[in-house]
Amino acid sequence: MRVEHQPDENRYVLLGDTDDDVVGLADYTVRGDDIVITHTETDPARRGQGLGGQLVRGTLDDIRSGTSYRVVPQCPFVGSWIAQHPDYADLTTR
Repeated sequence: MRVEHQPDENRYVLLGDTDDDVVGLADYTVRGDDIVITHTETDPARRGQGLGGQLVRGTLDDIRSGTSYRVVPQCPFVGSWIAQHPDYADLTTR
């Protein structure tokens, strides 16, 4: 599994076995210096496998390494994930 940024569509996707196998996505909007993660979802048939966490971690890692955006977790799943992983909390206060 790998997370791929698709900037033309304002989203990150979690890819499964092939590039055509999208098993999750995280939509976002950019507002000034903020990146607002508005929505995440995973394939319902594959829930309970930790895919949401992989998606969020990969998304936040890419934001951290490639931008100076402050993360605004509008999506409740992302907010909860960050609360459970305090080593990512600094992204919300950049």
